[in-house]
Parts: sequence; C-alpha cells; structure tokens
Amino acid sequence: MSDLVADSWRRYLRQLQRHPLRTKAITSGVLAGCSDAIAQKLSGIKTLQLRRLFLIMLYGFAYAGPFGHFLHKLMDHFFKGKKGNSTIAKKVLLEQLTSSPWNNMFFMVYYGLVIEGRPWMLVKNKVKNDYPLVQLTAWRFWPIISWINYQYTPLQFRVLFHSFVASCWAVFLNLKARSAATIKAT
Repeated sequence: MSDLVADSWRRYLRQLQRHPLRTKAITSGVLAGCSDAIAQKLSGIKTLQLRRLFLIMLYGFAYAGPFGHFLHKLMDHFFKGKKGNSTIAKKVLLEQLTSSPWNNMFFMVYYGLVIEGRPWMLVKNKVKNDYPLVQLTAWRFWPIISWINYQYTPLQFRVLFHSFVASCWAVFLNLKARSAATIKAT
C-alpha cells in the first residue's frame, strides 16, 4: 500500500511541476467534491445529489483552484525575497482583507444562484442576512491557516494545503449557504 501512495505522490508532483494550474484546479475540484459529499451527509440528505456535487466540483475546478494559484503567485511577486514574521503578517492581512471577503460572498452567491437555482432577490437577502456571520467566522479561522501556509508551505504546495483545509471550511459554508427550504425538501 505504501508503494501505491508513494507512486501516486510522485505522479502528482510530476503533474504539479509540468502543469501547475491544471493540477491545482483538478485538486481543488476533487477536494471540493469530497467536502460537498460530507456536507450532504451531515445535513441529512439520504441520496447523494450528483448535480449539486458536480456543481461544487466545478466551482473548485474553475474558480477556487485557479484563484488560489494566481493569488499565491501574486503574493510571492509582491513580497519577492522578503521573509520573516512581518512579511507573513502583511500577506495574511492582505489576503484576509481582500480575497477572504470576496471568496465567501462569491461562494454564497454561486451556491444560491447556481446550485440551488434560487432567484436573485432570495439569494441577495440570504447573503445580506448570513454573510456577516460567515465572514466573521472566516476571520477567526483563516488567518491562522494562512499564517501556517505562508510560514511553512512551499509555494507550489500552498494551493494544495489551502484546498485541503478549504474542504473542511466548505462543509461549514455548504451547511450555512443551504436554504431552510432546501433542507426541508430533502
């Protein structure tokens, strides 16, 4: 079994080196799908909703993975050659004030409009009501994760680390974004 894991890891690293954007997008999509399957089970859904699972995977593949890829490249460019706690603090602060609010709002809107198929006014009201709590919760959780990521994770693995932790965070977001009407319908 350990040979299988080691061989899979080598293949993953080779793909990451040859096709970094594609590899990060696929990884984010797969992890997003896993988190959605878990969220569906935790929310009491008896039969896995494959359309929903596919749309969450699409979000990870088309948005989260590529966004993370370019965000970390951009951060590395902005702070090129700078290291130390002060630089890490600046990266975390910049990320938390820019991409964190955007990503959480975008996910909630995507979830309501695309996954649940709700009208814009309902989605807008849901975001208006729930977004502040989601973002405040994110600001309690993600700065620590970002610090660890910038401090200890090499650039090429930051999206993988972030996507793995984000798959846990997405369980929270999935459950929070899910409307009461949809929960009652299952």
